[in-house]
Amino acid sequence: MVLSATLNLTTISSKIVICGAGFLGKHIATALSRASSAGAVTHQIQLASLHPEKLYSALKSTHGIIPPATIDITDESTFLPAFSGASLVVSLVGIMHGSPEDFDRIQWKGAENVAKAAKEAGARLVHVSAIGADRASDIPYNRTKALGEEAVRDVYRGKAEKDVVVLRPSIVFGPEDDFFNRFSNLSQYLPFLPVFGGGKSRFQPVYVGDIARAVEIIARNDPSMNAMVGGKNIECGGPDILTYKEIMQLVLKYNHRTRPIVSLPFSMGKIQGAVMERLPVNLFTVTQAQVEQLKSDNVVNLSPPGNSMGAEYFPFNTLIEKYSIPGTRSTLASVHDILPKYLS
Repeated sequence: MVLSATLNLTTISSKIVICGAGFLGKHIATALSRASSAGAVTHQIQLASLHPEKLYSALKSTHGIIPPATIDITDESTFLPAFSGASLVVSLVGIMHGSPEDFDRIQWKGAENVAKAAKEAGARLVHVSAIGADRASDIPYNRTKALGEEAVRDVYRGKAEKDVVVLRPSIVFGPEDDFFNRFSNLSQYLPFLPVFGGGKSRFQPVYVGDIARAVEIIARNDPSMNAMVGGKNIECGGPDILTYKEIMQLVLKYNHRTRPIVSLPFSMGKIQGAVMERLPVNLFTVTQAQVEQLKSDNVVNLSPPGNSMGAEYFPFNTLIEKYSIPGTRSTLASVHDILPKYLS
């Protein structure tokens, strides 16, 4: 199926606000800019975060990028200037490290604040959550990702419920990522690469460019697309399912280093986490919660149950393969295609 046969490519002018000026935000802004310069749509793309200046400086000459807005997701009064006139808000609210209170404040209440402001502005919302979101989890990251999802859907409950799409990625990889790059850097300093519990937990790494393409497709605001994905969850994984140990093997394969991979018991990881999480975040930081996460798989559920908000699911691969811009890659990127470009 080609895009022109299914979606309306009439030029549309829209303002899109990206809440988050980091790794994923950069790639989403770039994908939106490319679509805009291709002529299918005309986007005004605004970066919004507590410190958006660095990313704006890198992208300001990019087609469609407009001056950024400074917002504090814990302060609803800061949203109005940024969200005014927006047709779509992309919420990338999230943290990897912090206290349970930090996770509540940012991933739960911060996500809720973004949703409230977006709805008040009359904008649709793409909310980026994570595979493994579970309100019953003892892991603050997983628990607050689920509570954030629920809060977002509560805000848009009723006639506006189709104006929200929730993306749930597995590990997101690509140049400047904080996963594969981190382990590659660790292999410079450690005589071995550690895995916990045999490294048997499975992951489905998804290329950052494919997440960005998904947002670009949703951002077109085509009525037929909105009807298909509006109100739904999309679990995002790439074509490769790898164990934690296999991921370490790939890191060493593509950075051309030789290191043994040593399995450590989860209990040892918890002890390490108890010490490291009290220190400033650094290359060697691991937390007890992160070790606990490694006990569970992080892959797309092919038959996912509805969550507590009753949301249906839409397949990520269908979105990318059927609705990418004609002439661009229409398959999901493999780690084997991308990792050699930045780990070698």
